[in-house]
Amino acid sequence: WLKPFRFMPWDPLAALCCGFQQQQMSSITADILKAQDDKTSGAVIACLQDDAVFQELCKKEFELIVARDNEDGEKLQAGVEEAIKKGVLPGDLPPPAYEQVDVLGKTADEVADEIIAKLPKDGGCVMILVGLSGTGKGTTVDKIKSKIPGATTWSNGNCFRSLTLLAVTACEQEGKEFDASCLTPENLAKWAAMLEFGQFDGKFDIRINGLGIDARVSDIANTMLKEPKVAKNIPTIAKETQGEVVKFAGDACKKMGESGTVVLVEGREQTLNFIPSPYRFCLMMSDTTVIGARRAAQRIAADAVGKLNGDDDVAAVVKASLARVAAA
Repeated sequence: WLKPFRFMPWDPLAALCCGFQQQQMSSITADILKAQDDKTSGAVIACLQDDAVFQELCKKEFELIVARDNEDGEKLQAGVEEAIKKGVLPGDLPPPAYEQVDVLGKTADEVADEIIAKLPKDGGCVMILVGLSGTGKGTTVDKIKSKIPGATTWSNGNCFRSLTLLAVTACEQEGKEFDASCLTPENLAKWAAMLEFGQFDGKFDIRINGLGIDARVSDIANTMLKEPKVAKNIPTIAKETQGEVVKFAGDACKKMGESGTVVLVEGREQTLNFIPSPYRFCLMMSDTTVIGARRAAQRIAADAVGKLNGDDDVAAVVKASLARVAAA
């Protein structure tokens, strides 16, 4: 998303109603609110679609999403370009093609089924999913995972945590506090080589082997990798190691796919372009203003569910939450 989004004219009825008409909901129930899923968002929108405060909140949410995505995209691209300069990532890779999937008017299950129909019927593969924030990438991946036996998701988070642990440990062994000056190309290459992805005792995992550490990520994910000295330095490491992590992720996903596993990866094009796969999809909305409505509805629903008691009028609780969220 390197190019700024062009805003579409704000049409409240089109933006708020289109895509949720099939739910035919005149009221929102406690069970629907507690579900906190795509149907909850649709019900909240149906409940508030004629409210001017809600319409304005939707517009603001969309503007924030676009601004944040553009800013994040620029940062990611800067990291990718730095990785290309270091020779970690190839500079001559042609941009891969993504199949556009319009999610407007579809449930998460319908979107998931549409994508699953285009994946191999037998064996493993790597499925790449991108799209503007708010189009439902995470929800879609969760749905696909629930529908395909043995499917797994990939996250770069533990790679960044592992590299951070190694960087901090290296500094400690030299008797000093972590400092970004240690993140030289030579050190990053050395630490990245200490990470190994493979099957251990029949399960895929990341092994950290170096600087006196020999551990599997699954065994230390909630201990060593969550220590304050790691957590506080992850942003600094992530900024400098995008190339190393993307390369590691590409190799790991390929290995899992070739073993017969369906690997689901969602994120941004800037980095996922470097993970090899012919199965690439981009979630989009033919009316992008609906994205703001969905995000606003998610925030309102999250606030309302915590305020709901007993026999409360659910619609009234939702409207009260609208007032709080809009005023925040």
